Amino acid sequence: MLVFFAAALVLIGSLAAQAGRRSQPAGETSTLLNVVATRSDGATTPVSSKDLALFDNGVEQTIKNFSPDPAPARIVLLVDNSLTLRADVEKLEAATLEFAYEIYDGDKLLIVGYDDAAEIVSDWTDDAKKIEGELKLFRKKGDPHLFDALFAVTEDALRSLSTQKRVIVVISDGLDRGSKTKFDNILAMLQSLDITVYMVQAQDRTRGAIRRDVPKPLQVVEKLVEGTGGRVFPINDPRDAAKTICDELRKNRYVLSYLPQSVPYSETRSILVVGETGINARAKSMQPPQ
Repeated sequence: MLVFFAAALVLIGSLAAQAGRRSQPAGETSTLLNVVATRSDGATTPVSSKDLALFDNGVEQTIKNFSPDPAPARIVLLVDNSLTLRADVEKLEAATLEFAYEIYDGDKLLIVGYDDAAEIVSDWTDDAKKIEGELKLFRKKGDPHLFDALFAVTEDALRSLSTQKRVIVVISDGLDRGSKTKFDNILAMLQSLDITVYMVQAQDRTRGAIRRDVPKPLQVVEKLVEGTGGRVFPINDPRDAAKTICDELRKNRYVLSYLPQSVPYSETRSILVVGETGINARAKSMQPPQ
């Protein structure tokens, strides 16, 4: 079994060199932004650039192009199988397996379980039967090194797929206990690479207890999805979570391009995509320094 060595994780160099589906800051090049956009009345008519407004660092920008992105997705299912998670192995298996039967043609899944380290349970595949057989490798042990696991799958599995649609679905309550990777660093890395994070949320095992060195699980969940343009789903309805996520990635995902004007590339910038009346839109909330 291949193992991502979380103990060896080190953030490498500047995030400015780690861009995926976006352009480097230059006067004549565009920046790419992944956007999910839907019509609140359920209509399937594609959303256009005229339905949106884009603000970079509080400055409204001119949208250069806005087009559907129906390309296949590379989806990492990152599953917390640590000892104290308030979900048994069978529930983790069920939640994971739903994705194997909901992905579209061309999509591929990588399933990784994590506790003190992150281990591949099923390598990139679209074979549901193969996945079903390999899910028996889940086991409950150790502490949840969530931030290290996020770094490992981002660096080792997704970074090289820079031209593809990249997504991480975390099945967890958001608790991290013992990671060397800092939360702010991994969030900035995900934003810089335009990797979207969805959460299938288990019950909070800490009951809201406060720790000084890391954000509370609920804060981790909220910041990961809001910061990268994802969504949260309850673990008790994994079929709805899997169907909604897979449908969204294939049917409601767009690529927006614009030429940033009057923004400081050397600073972290806020990103806001706003839909006109009747349009719901989501994108990452921040752009790290370039």
